[in-house]
Amino acid sequence: MLSRSVNGSLDVTTMGLGGTGLGNMYRATEPHDAFATVHAAYEAGIRYFDTAPVYGFGLAESRLGEAIRSLPRKDIVISSKVGYDLVPIPDSEMTPQLWDKAPPFRAEFDYSRDGVLRSIEGTLKRLGTDHVDMLAIHDPDEALHFAPGEDPYARSRFREAMEGAYPVLEDLRAQGVVKAIGVGINQWQMLRDFVVAGRFDYFLLAGRYTLLEQEPLADLLPACAARGTTIVIGGPYNSGILATGAKQGATFNTRAAPPAVLERVARIEAVCVRHGVPLPAAALQFPLGHPLVISVIPGARSVAELEQNLAYIRQPIPADLWSDLKAEGLVAAEAPLPDGKAA
Repeated sequence: MLSRSVNGSLDVTTMGLGGTGLGNMYRATEPHDAFATVHAAYEAGIRYFDTAPVYGFGLAESRLGEAIRSLPRKDIVISSKVGYDLVPIPDSEMTPQLWDKAPPFRAEFDYSRDGVLRSIEGTLKRLGTDHVDMLAIHDPDEALHFAPGEDPYARSRFREAMEGAYPVLEDLRAQGVVKAIGVGINQWQMLRDFVVAGRFDYFLLAGRYTLLEQEPLADLLPACAARGTTIVIGGPYNSGILATGAKQGATFNTRAAPPAVLERVARIEAVCVRHGVPLPAAALQFPLGHPLVISVIPGARSVAELEQNLAYIRQPIPADLWSDLKAEGLVAAEAPLPDGKAA
């Protein structure tokens, strides 16, 4: 599998494995399936694994750590995140939440120096490793998903993140303890502030630059190019609709897809059908057309899901498909397009 550079000194494979499935997002993943999925990813050439303390309240990191124990650590790039403190709670206080059958914790935001160092210590312990290659400030907008017209700054921990977490990560990078630092977030607007406020190697952007959304082209991505900040794309399927297509119940950025989105996806899918290309294959490959995008990291909770993503990333896509999408106004005219080379 091809690799791209994060910052000139660290490379990641153009497809990585996102860690939310290992953390029981929406529904539980069996431990043996989590282990087998990580190993299958490695055997398929994937060398980049993303995780975070909040994914399953430590479960995703623990499962990844168990799986990589028998793999050559020097060949693997791991990214994790800081910004949440995992607070133990009694079982009686557990409530239905995003993470199914998770350990008894609640997550509290903490971007302080002590909180960040405590978070990193917990991450290393759960992963069973002495280092993490990439660390990102996690969810400085409190993980909100914004619908059109909503204020992306409605909740902002930007100042806390820059005054507390950033100096710690910057110091760890200077010492060579971590090789790259970034921000992981569900929106692009706040990243415009981060890119000029600090020296970040990468942003992990959940959705927002996908086959369905290209707003960052006009503002954020040029700013990133000027500052040398690369992009990892999480949520390349916009939380579902670019994987399922425009069917009843499809989700767009964690919410029920509105009619306008359903209609647009149906038109994109029609172009894909015309060229004999599965919609998810086009969705997975599209972001990699931009030179700043170094990896896409779809999640997988089983070997079967992983193999499906691998088939999509390797699917041949004719150049005419991309040109037709532009001609029909379904992809921004200025969007760089994939070159057709195998991932």
